[in-house]
Amino acid sequence: MDADVLHRRTTWHDACVPPRIVDRLLDLGHTDVVRGLAVAEDGDWFCARAWARLLVDRGELDGALDVLGPYVATGWWPAAEEAARLLDTGGRGEEAIALVRPFARDGERVARRDLALLLARHGRGEEAYELLLPHFTDWLMAEALVEVGAGLGRGDEIAELLRARLDPGNVCARCGDQDCGRRYMEPFNAASLLASVREKQGRTDEAIAVLRSYEAVVVNNRDALAELLVRHDRLDELRAYVAGESPWEAARQLAEVLEERGDVAGAVDAYRMHGDEDRWHTSILLSKLLARHGRGAEAIEVMRARDSSEDWIVDHLCELFAAEGRAEEGLAHLDALKARRGREEWELFRLRGPLMAACGRLDEAIADATAHPEGGGPYAREELARLLADAGRMDEAVALLDTERLEHTWVLGPLLIDLGRVEEAVTLLRTPRSQVPPPQPTGYSDSPPF
Repeated sequence: MDADVLHRRTTWHDACVPPRIVDRLLDLGHTDVVRGLAVAEDGDWFCARAWARLLVDRGELDGALDVLGPYVATGWWPAAEEAARLLDTGGRGEEAIALVRPFARDGERVARRDLALLLARHGRGEEAYELLLPHFTDWLMAEALVEVGAGLGRGDEIAELLRARLDPGNVCARCGDQDCGRRYMEPFNAASLLASVREKQGRTDEAIAVLRSYEAVVVNNRDALAELLVRHDRLDELRAYVAGESPWEAARQLAEVLEERGDVAGAVDAYRMHGDEDRWHTSILLSKLLARHGRGAEAIEVMRARDSSEDWIVDHLCELFAAEGRAEEGLAHLDALKARRGREEWELFRLRGPLMAACGRLDEAIADATAHPEGGGPYAREELARLLADAGRMDEAVALLDTERLEHTWVLGPLLIDLGRVEEAVTLLRTPRSQVPPPQPTGYSDSPPF
């Protein structure tokens, strides 16, 4: 095994069995296949990880570590990270610390964060604090520092560090311009972290004031102020925030908590009260909410009101038509868009297939797609293969796909497994294919290539 090879395979999901297919093999009872690939000389990482976790669930931690051992021995951080996690959850924290420390010492960023959190969990908080403090401008380290510092009672000290980073007099960390210093501060999440410190200290009003004072930073589609208000059940304040100039993510978070509490009408209102900005997002979320609660006809009208030819909007609308048994109306909608635009690119044409299949016109859909100018392309063949597979015509679906195209193997592998051709599927997925290497990251640039 080689760390660079493992990195390439897991990054591209090439020459390996991807994790979702590993899960499928296990679900279908092919545990011997997964175990064999996990311990093979040229092992498969996703199989090894799944098999190790399965062994831990059986109470066989040492066996799991034996499986991961050859991968860890390559010096590849993700393998060590997984082994350390299993050790820690298995009550062997000191061994986990010893395993992670060399990676942190060598500059592996996530390893440094993980080491600090391990140290803090095992009564060595001061050591963890000193490890993180020099790297405070890294948002990942700063998040860990807030967590570690809270356990040491050093919240005020961390708050002062964060407040200094929020000083509007600071220059931009990227371009050196004082005017955009708040936008590109380091760490970028200083305001959210300062609010987190105050919340951990029980000073919720101060935490809210911090988040209201600085431009919102939405991370992973979560708005920090909305989440804080939800955690403290201050939904009236959240409603006022959503009705103002909040990001659409805040409306979603309000709707989510109301739906969880059984207040569907309130969740609907949360989306409808949101302003026109980002209305595309809230319209889709509202339509999905309505459909989940048996109000598919209303969901369709919400999406129709957007009157868009954007493929991601029309895609969702066509799904609603199909789910409501109104596939013919979906086709008519596509016809109207085609007439209005004077053409129909593949991005919209591909939506016809599922609708025609729902109308019992699958063969016609296949013929029309094949005749389309882009119908012979690789992406079109994937779409057609999925249509055929959904109709139970598995052998025809398999025949359409190109075993030399990596993307096709991700579709073809599950099809072969469903046909009982497991060995053939595994061989196909583990066969290396030529790849153009991705460009090396160049860091921040304000001119092309970005």
